[in-house]
Amino acid sequence: MERIYTIPLRKVKEGPRTKRAQKAIAHIRSFLQKHMKAEEVIIDQKLNERMWERGIEKIPQKIRVKAEKEEDGTVVATLA
Repeated sequence: MERIYTIPLRKVKEGPRTKRAQKAIAHIRSFLQKHMKAEEVIIDQKLNERMWERGIEKIPQKIRVKAEKEEDGTVVATLA
């Protein structure tokens, strides 16, 4: 199963500036676990680099993610 989501990251920006990128990755992971009903989510390297592109403090407002659910139940998240 394959889906494309636009994940809003505005609420992550309300937290401390020094932890925004880590919180954004955790938010993406929890969003995909909830919407794809999966226990394990694997974040692609390019998606991770896109989150850290402008540093720890300046994350994007939203991000488009392509999520693919494999047969064993894991979800692989890549940039759309």
